[in-house]
Amino acid sequence: MDWLASIPLYLLLGASIGFVGAMVGIGGGLIAIPMLVLLFDMPQQLAQGTALVMIVSNVLLSIRSYHQSNRIDFKSVSIAVVVNMIATNLAAILAQDIDPVLLSRLFAIFLALIALLYVWQTLPGKSKKHSTHQAGAATKLKLSTSVWLGLGSGLIGGIFGVGGSLIIVPVMTMYYGFRQTAAQGMALAMIVPGSCVALGTYAWGGNTDWVIGSSMAIGGMFVVKYGVKLAYRLPEVHLKRIFSLVLFFTVALLMTK
Repeated sequence: MDWLASIPLYLLLGASIGFVGAMVGIGGGLIAIPMLVLLFDMPQQLAQGTALVMIVSNVLLSIRSYHQSNRIDFKSVSIAVVVNMIATNLAAILAQDIDPVLLSRLFAIFLALIALLYVWQTLPGKSKKHSTHQAGAATKLKLSTSVWLGLGSGLIGGIFGVGGSLIIVPVMTMYYGFRQTAAQGMALAMIVPGSCVALGTYAWGGNTDWVIGSSMAIGGMFVVKYGVKLAYRLPEVHLKRIFSLVLFFTVALLMTK
């Protein structure tokens, strides 16, 4: 198929992924990677590097929308950003030499574990207990928390090309008392610089298709704000269940390759 004729497909794919990604606070790369592997038969590393083109633009727009709805304390996440950038760069360099099939399987296992964690969070007893703490929900991070979150998200984001925010959000909601939407906004703010670093590393290694990545990014740019608006309208327990379904769907896509 001629690449020019494929542009509408890239735009539509980017719009679909961008909307869902903005709604659940992941930037869309989580879904984009297995879709690129399956639809375009990309090696795992090339899919990750290409998805990062879309991730960077979508995440920036998502942060803007989350910040407009509920102001993000950027000072609170600044330390995590620095640690995230360093860890992402090191992990992205290591990821270039990992066997693509092994990397894909490890990614699937990681997503399945996160999905199960979200299912556990939405069990009747757990969700009811969590809702009683929403009135005094946290809004800032301690220094030590920022360091650990930055390190964990950086390592995961660098290795898999995406996914750093996946580990941040459940930790912030379960252990530090943040609302789901607040955690999603702050998590996205943490991973932007690291995602840019990862994109540069993957591009330097020749693992980025700029035509596909840019087309998907443009498609996502038009719908991101609507995904964020829906996130704020949905009950928190429903948002978490949707998140877990997205993760299980992605695992299924990865395992079919």
